[in-house]
Amino acid sequence: MDIRYTVIEDDNNGAPVFSRQQVSDFLYKHLDEYGDTKEAILACIAYAYGDKPGQDGFILIAHEEDEILGVVIINKTNMSGYIPENILVYIAVHKKTRGQGVGKELMERIIDLTEGDIALHVEPDNPAKYLYEKFGFTNKYLEMRLQK
Repeated sequence: MDIRYTVIEDDNNGAPVFSRQQVSDFLYKHLDEYGDTKEAILACIAYAYGDKPGQDGFILIAHEEDEILGVVIINKTNMSGYIPENILVYIAVHKKTRGQGVGKELMERIIDLTEGDIALHVEPDNPAKYLYEKFGFTNKYLEMRLQK
């Protein structure tokens, strides 16, 4: 496999350019039971591309030609010190490439590409939790939410 890694910062950056719809369809399919709705994924992409003031981030795509093999979306918080500067919102690898190091390579590259700390959310039973721990992610806090 000749896997390439492309950073996309907006709809006009990156070659080949993968549309928002292609990225959201890939994540929706390959996140399996740990995913969100396509609408939520598209909102995350819009944030990463800076559609509104104060929003920022980027997407890293692993691909072979025009076939997406893995995706990571980083949203920048524009904060520092008390909240990590970056949130790794989504990471997924194509089912056919799992166990071949694509996820590991995505994590290595995303850590190199981001400035500042990175936070992420992971369910306790998600097998990817072990990959994150290998890269030094820790579980310092218990997250609590009030859903209204």
